[in-house]
Amino acid sequence: MLAPAITNALTIDVEDYFQVSAFAPYIRRDEWDQRECRVERNVNRILQLLAERDVKATFFTLGWIAERYPQLVRHIVEGGHELASHGYGHERASDLDRGAFTRDVTHAKKLLEDLSGTSVSGYRAPSFSIGVGNLWAFDVLAEAGYRYSSSIYPLKHDHYGMPDSPRFAYRVGSGALLEVPVTTLRVMNRNLPSSGGGYFRLLPYSLSRWMIGRVNREDREAAVFYFHPWELDVGQPRVAGIDAKTRFRHYVNIPRMDSRLQSLLADFRWGRMDEIFLGRALATV
Repeated sequence: MLAPAITNALTIDVEDYFQVSAFAPYIRRDEWDQRECRVERNVNRILQLLAERDVKATFFTLGWIAERYPQLVRHIVEGGHELASHGYGHERASDLDRGAFTRDVTHAKKLLEDLSGTSVSGYRAPSFSIGVGNLWAFDVLAEAGYRYSSSIYPLKHDHYGMPDSPRFAYRVGSGALLEVPVTTLRVMNRNLPSSGGGYFRLLPYSLSRWMIGRVNREDREAAVFYFHPWELDVGQPRVAGIDAKTRFRHYVNIPRMDSRLQSLLADFRWGRMDEIFLGRALATV
């Protein structure tokens, strides 16, 4: 096992294939209920993989999904995993004003807590959509009762990113809220993606393993890895009319994802976000 002294955070953004931000120009929100929903079978497969390795993880779950699949939420909690919020309807935080964002994160938190009977401490913005233009969102999250966020990806990307923000966990605003960014690798004064999403499917597994291992060995920090249930779903319906770039990003190497996850679970130690990061004494930025 690589770097046994470090327990990394395994996180799953629970949303279905038709809800990803890149498909928003092609699939209207009012069409969601007409689409075949495949999230339940995919999350059940993830729960099976985690149980086989006795791994606990954090599931950032959409309120929209939880409302329609309450038993799935209960299965997550019964498996010993952390239930966290991904907002209600996968609206980017950067597209909402303060009032709408407050309603979204408050409603999602209450819904998840009512369905699960557990406290919800964490939040991840859809598409990592907290940035320089809406840092007030951290104050809203603290006021709503969240204890941490994982909403910033400290790199440059065409859909998201805040490359000058800290690479590792830090306190924001008044210090009541912890921000835990998705992990990047620092190379030649630039942050590179190293912890999940489409990059994990695109890059050779050996490279992803090396990057996470380097963060553990050299930075002596826990990595935050993320993926989506639809990334394991080889049978998901193909969305018609999407551009070539979106098609490549969404579908590349999905058939390899299951086996790569099995390797990832075997090669590193994994745990829940709340158990790894909450309670740490960190400076406020």
